[in-house]
Amino acid sequence: MDFQRAAGPNGKHGLKNSQAGLANQDDDKTKIHLRLLATSDLHVHILPHDYYSGLASDRLGLARTASLIERARADAPNCLLFDNGDFLQGSPLGDYIAQSGGLGLGQVHPMLAAMNYLRYDAATLGNHEFSHGLDFLIDALTGAAFPVVSANVLLAAGQQQNAPLVPPYVVLDRRVIDRQGISHKIKIGVIGFAPPQIMIWDRHHLEGKLTTRDIIAAANAYIPQMRRKGADLIIALSHSGIGADEASDGMENASTALASIDGIDVVITGHSHLVFPSGDFTTTRKRDAILGTLCGKPAVMPGFYGSHLGIIDLYLAPHTTGFTVQSHRSEARPIWTRDETGAPSALVPDHPGVVSVVSKAHQSTLAWASRPVGTSNIPLHSFFALVTQSPVTALVAAAQAQHVAMMLADTPFAGLPVLASVAPFKAGGRGGPDNYTDVPAGEMLLRHAADLYIHPNTSAAIRMTGAEIHNWLEYAVGIYNQIEPGTQDNPLINPDFPSFNFDMICGPSFQIDLSQPSRFDLRGNLINPDSQRIRNLCLADQPIDPFASFAIATNSYRIAAHSGVLPYDENRILYQSNVKNRDVLLHFLGKKAPRPDVFAPGWGFVPMPGTTATFDTSPKALSHLANLASVQVTAIGTTQTGFMRFRLHL
Repeated sequence: MDFQRAAGPNGKHGLKNSQAGLANQDDDKTKIHLRLLATSDLHVHILPHDYYSGLASDRLGLARTASLIERARADAPNCLLFDNGDFLQGSPLGDYIAQSGGLGLGQVHPMLAAMNYLRYDAATLGNHEFSHGLDFLIDALTGAAFPVVSANVLLAAGQQQNAPLVPPYVVLDRRVIDRQGISHKIKIGVIGFAPPQIMIWDRHHLEGKLTTRDIIAAANAYIPQMRRKGADLIIALSHSGIGADEASDGMENASTALASIDGIDVVITGHSHLVFPSGDFTTTRKRDAILGTLCGKPAVMPGFYGSHLGIIDLYLAPHTTGFTVQSHRSEARPIWTRDETGAPSALVPDHPGVVSVVSKAHQSTLAWASRPVGTSNIPLHSFFALVTQSPVTALVAAAQAQHVAMMLADTPFAGLPVLASVAPFKAGGRGGPDNYTDVPAGEMLLRHAADLYIHPNTSAAIRMTGAEIHNWLEYAVGIYNQIEPGTQDNPLINPDFPSFNFDMICGPSFQIDLSQPSRFDLRGNLINPDSQRIRNLCLADQPIDPFASFAIATNSYRIAAHSGVLPYDENRILYQSNVKNRDVLLHFLGKKAPRPDVFAPGWGFVPMPGTTATFDTSPKALSHLANLASVQVTAIGTTQTGFMRFRLHL
């Protein structure tokens, strides 16, 4: 039984679709309404609780999304539910399960327990499924009561070399009911994809164990197999962003190119923590950001942390040889909105069943996260981390540098000056105005340390020259837009540059000349070779010798990915370990309380008299202006998205 397609403009097959993007409202009694529901990038956010702050949050949690799932199922006779990956890592609850023996023999991971309860039909692997290591992933997946698929993640060693880690796809046998109540058999193929860059990002976990394949190549290999096995409809679970229209080798964000493949009917996308269809995207030749189509095919991206439920409604007409999709509609339905004051407000309640399933794990996580780990004499926050050195990044840098110096003490590298690379993990952006580190002065708990360092990266160090440090910083300050001297209130930050790539080298002092264009593009390609934003790069008041060598205390992610301008080279590695950087930080906090004098800014902007720029941060930043001596800012007001906008006087 084949899924029927009509020839497209190039003679290729695509969905036979008379009213693309619109629900079919005619009275055809044989018509079948098939609803596809999707989550993505849950990152172990199950309950609407922010474990870092210890407070409830209306902006996240599968328990809230579950209420939308229940309502969406009630409105459609035929529903399937999918997850698009990154469900196993990303919150203190996930860290607790991975690090504290919370996943005992025979126990089901609470994330999977919640998904089992909600009766997911299938899921795929995201890149962060590998963040706690391959053994943990394999153990956790044994608790899934639904198939988990991935077509481009392969075993790299042993007798099963190049065999898929998990099944590349599954063909689900289902029955659907038409408007007359007549049941029809349908075979629904589900195939999954992860970014091939996992071999870079989690090299220390995966090297020699796994390998990856290009997403488009994997799809072209398996889609014909799925058709031969009778798939009437093929759904691609693409843990990959909505990227360029045309395919290129090794694409990280390949969902648009994936949608162009003949045989794929629906694309569920994610990874980039955006919402589609929505104003997060513009419409292009192959992407309709209003109707929610990629290459004319229905697609959805349902945000992150459970913020939205992706819904694709398909209206099928059965006939003797299969089914025809006559129309479709896509939407991303939110669990929250903003009230008239700009504050987040819940649109749905918790689902009591999901709350019950994970209640024990939640209480255990709360107890684990409340353990005292030290004290701080000052508040630690990242509200101004993009305009001046943050106390958070300075503290993490000091801990990393001290640890690496000790590890190198009895090695041939003991004489190298030790610097540290640190990026602000929580600096607003797509995470919204609550996405900032905010630890009050006083007793520090484990959840505070987790807020300071949210990823499970391990400690590492690489060797760099002074010239390479300069280029590293040139790439990092690509986060800033070029500002013409004398202009007023131009946006300071390039929203396409993620804050985790604002990876500054702490230790040296320098200035940033915003009048110059960025030397590198977002991918680290040299685009303005004559531009130099980094000025007066010094260490201990002396210019850094471009030929001198330095030890850079960093983490396992950077040791593999480096910055955008320094390719991987194992000969640079001075030290690598299984010691998590968060544990390095915990040790540091247990020995020394952070003091104001250790956070003197190491960098600033070249003065531009008569020039201002704007940037957005949390409204909570207003209470910390007294400690912001290094830059001059003025509050402008709250934006529609809940940020506080500031004017930076350059």
